[in-house]
Formats: sequence, C-alpha cells, structure tokens
Amino acid sequence: MASWGKLTFAQKQSVSLTGKLMQRTKMVSPHSRIGLAISGGVDSFAMLQIMLIRQAIMPFPVELMVLHINPGFEPASHLPLVTWCKKRGIASHISLTNHGPEAHTSKNKKNSPCFYCSWRRRKALFELCRKYSLTHLAFGHNADDNVVTYFMNIFQNGRAAGISVSESFFNDKLKVIRPTLLLNKKQVITAARQWGLPVWKNTCPSNGLTKRDQIKKWLEESWNQDKRIKNNVFNAISRQQVDLTRKKV
Repeated sequence: MASWGKLTFAQKQSVSLTGKLMQRTKMVSPHSRIGLAISGGVDSFAMLQIMLIRQAIMPFPVELMVLHINPGFEPASHLPLVTWCKKRGIASHISLTNHGPEAHTSKNKKNSPCFYCSWRRRKALFELCRKYSLTHLAFGHNADDNVVTYFMNIFQNGRAAGISVSESFFNDKLKVIRPTLLLNKKQVITAARQWGLPVWKNTCPSNGLTKRDQIKKWLEESWNQDKRIKNNVFNAISRQQVDLTRKKV
C-alpha cells in the first residue's frame, strides 16, 4: 500500500471495508479476471481506485480491466477515464452507444428510460466479459444503494431483499460482484475527492426523477431526526446480504 502514498482515514476505511467484504465472502480467487464496470460517476470511479490498491496487497494475483459503456448523452465524457487509465497502464474497453437517448424515444415502448438503458448496458457488459474471457464483473454499488433497493423491493415487489454481494450467471461462467457494498455514500464521496478522481456529472434527463430517487428522499426524511435509525437500518440490511452470500459459499 506504500506505493499509493499515505492514505487518509476515509481512504483507509474504504480499502479496509472492501477487503473485509471480499475476504468474508470469498469474492475472488487466484487468477480471477475482473471487469470493472465504470460509469464515470463517483461510486464506480472510487471502486476502480480501491480495487487497484486491493490488487496490490492481495495474497494472490488477479487481473483488472476497465469496462465503460458511454450511454451517448455526452460522446466525449469518457475521455478523462481514458487518460486516467493510460497513465496507470490499466487495460480498458470503451464503447460509445446511443442507449441513453434511445431510452427517451418512442423506441422504448414498454419500459422506463432507466430500466431500458440499464438493461442495454448490462447486456453490453456481459458481452464484453465473454469477449475478454473475464471471470468476474464488478459494480460499484454502496450501502446506500443497498438500502434503497431493499425498500424498493418491499414497496414494489413485496419482497424483502437488497442487492446481492455476488451472484453467478451463465452456469457459473461469470460472477457479478459488488466489492464496495459496505461503504456508505459519504465515505465514497470523501475518499474520491481526496484521491482527485476525475468523475463527471450524470447528464441523463431522468436523473433525479426516478422512483429510486423518490424512495431515497423518503428514507432521508424518515431518519433525518435520528441518525441511530439510519445506522441500524444500514447495519441490518448489510449484515443480511453478507450472511446470505456466506451461506452460499
């Protein structure tokens, strides 16, 4: 870790909690080939930096590759990511698509723009994993995402479930992992700012107007008067997801 210089408290905590989750759930194994789904936002960019540090201190070798699917709102928005990866010698694949704008046209007849765009993006990422023989696909979801998803599933599907720490696809040929699921949003933002990561804004016209955004706002209002409630909710849901994964290992 010394090669990364002295880490701040937020950075150390982010790296440590990510390692803790990976070890407890046996998330990766020697010679895993991990594709990192990087959107350019603070969550995924922080995951990229954290995973590079974890790669350097893991007791066994793993390979990392950056995968970016540009939705097409800003065709050149990914250039900072390209430069960042080149300076650090990180393998990457960048795809420019029209998924975002198309999701807001009549071509998207049945689904919400977010569902359509997300589905197209995930399909493209799965295809890239197959193309490059990757064994893992990592997303930068955090504890806040997990809590919101948990309540979305309760309200919309009548199911008490958050985001999976890891799950297998295609007869175990690919494992989707979320190594930063124990980190809260505040930690992620602080660590990313201190690292000086070149994140860029989400210019999707639906940003901030989704059902997920509504539930997030409701949750924030619910525990605004007592932070203990928020901590208890986060801890309970995080433990549940980790325990479910450990039972499967």
